[in-house]
Amino acid sequence: MKLLVTGGYGFIGSNFILKLLEEHEEFKITNVDNELGGSNPKNLSKINKNKNYEFVKGNITNHKLMEDLISKSDVVVNFAAESFVDKSINDASPFLISNIIGTHTILDIITKQKKKLIQISTDEVYGSLKNGSATEKSILNPTNPYAATKASAELLVNSYFATYNSNVIITRCTNNYGPRQFIEKLIPKTIILANQNKKIPIYGKGNNIRDWIFVNDHCDAILMSIFNGKEGESYNVSANNEIDNMTIVKRILQLMNKSEELIEFVEDRPGHDFRYSLDSTKITKELGWKINTTFDEGIKNTVQWYLENPEILNNISSTALDSTPWKSSN
Repeated sequence: MKLLVTGGYGFIGSNFILKLLEEHEEFKITNVDNELGGSNPKNLSKINKNKNYEFVKGNITNHKLMEDLISKSDVVVNFAAESFVDKSINDASPFLISNIIGTHTILDIITKQKKKLIQISTDEVYGSLKNGSATEKSILNPTNPYAATKASAELLVNSYFATYNSNVIITRCTNNYGPRQFIEKLIPKTIILANQNKKIPIYGKGNNIRDWIFVNDHCDAILMSIFNGKEGESYNVSANNEIDNMTIVKRILQLMNKSEELIEFVEDRPGHDFRYSLDSTKITKELGWKINTTFDEGIKNTVQWYLENPEILNNISSTALDSTPWKSSN
């Protein structure tokens, strides 16, 4: 099977590619990535000479390029996205281009070429939940520009299935963590700042709740969707592991033998959703997917990986560790 992975230098995309090449010899993978903010070529440096892997630099909005790449592929897995909420608050324009126009470009081509698309989405499309967990039938209610563009992409995907009978599937996951995550995110930022004995910024009081899933478990869910998912369906992917931000940070500090005095509360970002939660009963029952990594195992592995890979700090932007990046100027 020939896969075209978009955004393969990013966090989840790179872990997905590595997992497939390590566990499935039958896959040939082309990675198209524009090498922008969230991309890190070092994530895949060890497979550059793998005969089943090819890298192409390019933007998913480039129709001609994507036509050529998709024509040589069986399935497109679309990870490519602007994904940092704080930056979308500061400037939503790149999110509109990548997350909406980019998705539309892919949809147009896979429909004409009769190929398959796995659209990677997020729990943030449902907005903040007070009680219960969102199912695949819950109403989309995004509350920040990033989430709104991902919800828009989902609506486009669904419209192409309804109108053109396009071969599409949406996977919608909770907060991922693990190796190779860009350091602007909570867990890697905490690890890196703690290792440098610097203050760790926590929005508000640190009570915001997320359901945390180890990235390899998410990759398993995507793979099952490729093989066994039903056209036109969406699948929520969660670990049933809801933890508030403060608990996450304290656990990391404990693992690193660092003082909680490093914690510094900072001004909360606008429209900060309090809680995300997904019900993943559907993918569990219909596709047989399950969690294989406990949070305790996953967070230990993640801390160890960052401490053993200091080169991950190369080529990062000067604002990556800002305490309030949503305030940054354009």
